[in-house]
Amino acid sequence: MRRTIALITALLVVGAIALGVAAVVRSRGSAAPSPPPPPAPPKPFRIVFPEGFARRDMAERITAVDEIALRKRGVRPRLSAQAYLKATSGKVRVPGFGRTRYPFEGFLFPATYDFFKNTPSKQLVRDQLDAFTENWHVNLHYATRKNLTPYDVLIIASMIEKEVRVRSERPLVAAVIYNRLHARMPLGIDATIRYALDVPATESLRESQLHDPTPYNTRLHAGLPPTPIANPGLASIQAAAHPAKVDYLYFVRKPDKRHHFFTASKTAFDNYSRAHGY
Repeated sequence: MRRTIALITALLVVGAIALGVAAVVRSRGSAAPSPPPPPAPPKPFRIVFPEGFARRDMAERITAVDEIALRKRGVRPRLSAQAYLKATSGKVRVPGFGRTRYPFEGFLFPATYDFFKNTPSKQLVRDQLDAFTENWHVNLHYATRKNLTPYDVLIIASMIEKEVRVRSERPLVAAVIYNRLHARMPLGIDATIRYALDVPATESLRESQLHDPTPYNTRLHAGLPPTPIANPGLASIQAAAHPAKVDYLYFVRKPDKRHHFFTASKTAFDNYSRAHGY
């Protein structure tokens, strides 16, 4: 009798386990399928602003990138040259430059920026201003001793950016600018005239342009131009704050169109210029 009861009990236990397993299998088989994975985030667009681009150059680059986005990805970004120019047409207060508001030129830091289809132009401008603030960690002690403000240093950096192609020459051009300011000599940097009259570097300046009365004509007017003439990178900013300790007052581009001849002598400058047909 005891064996029969034990056998029956064992069969009941096994049966209960089998029923439980079957229930689990049925519940798994009838469960709803897993939800599909979320869609991948949209791939950003990318825009590159080289060092030395002026505000108008950046607007042209935006137009070019918008056309590429439409042609290659069928997307028309919200970002536009017109909106960008409008967003940068006023003045802005920048940390490290006091309470004065300045034109945007010079503060639109040149770098690579990502944006999306619906990114507004104002957001790109904010990103550029933030990048400038992050990179403006410059020791201005020497410039301050020369009675130059942070904005003066930024203007000098913009001129260096437009004049120099070889990195090692940036502090030398900065020295020429400092020395000429100290001597109250006109700077004679033609890039300032090109900026004011929108003359590309591929075109020669005409005699009438060299005598244009624009306040950006540093052949006619002593001192710095009213604003930066480009948006400089960090290397030019550092050079503007730390010029070379040399007595140069003149420089002229060498025939290779990359390097410059530097001198403190007007006679040496004139002789070199004549010898190379300038």
